[in-house]
Amino acid sequence: MKGLLVLMLAGCLLLAGPHNVYSSNQQEKQAQEAALIWLALVDDGQYQQSWQHAAKLFKNAVTEKQWVQQLRAVRGPMGGALSRELIAATFANTLPGAPDGEYVVIQFKSSFEGKKSATETVTPMKDPDGIWRVAGYYIK
Repeated sequence: MKGLLVLMLAGCLLLAGPHNVYSSNQQEKQAQEAALIWLALVDDGQYQQSWQHAAKLFKNAVTEKQWVQQLRAVRGPMGGALSRELIAATFANTLPGAPDGEYVVIQFKSSFEGKKSATETVTPMKDPDGIWRVAGYYIK
């Protein structure tokens, strides 16, 4: 996987930009908190737990076993996370390839032991129970 390291979940959820975007600071803040908690699980190598704490859409797109294998293949070689800085957080009601709902597409400028510069895109969504959970993850 030279140059571009990609981990996709939930179809084309993250490939295209959000549509029907509007500002919602409170929603973005809650989604960012959920994303950071979820990323902490991934950073700690708790891949099974990250799947267990993901959105229903995420779990329907990939099995726990597949997720753990994919994440080991992509994140394992990168080593530990050194830093993560918020680039953008954008609220959307619709995203290509995903059902209508409440999403926040969050981008981080990240650095890892084995990859000094990366961009992580994490997309939390509000699950039917009202809790924000990660529905997609993309890293390059």
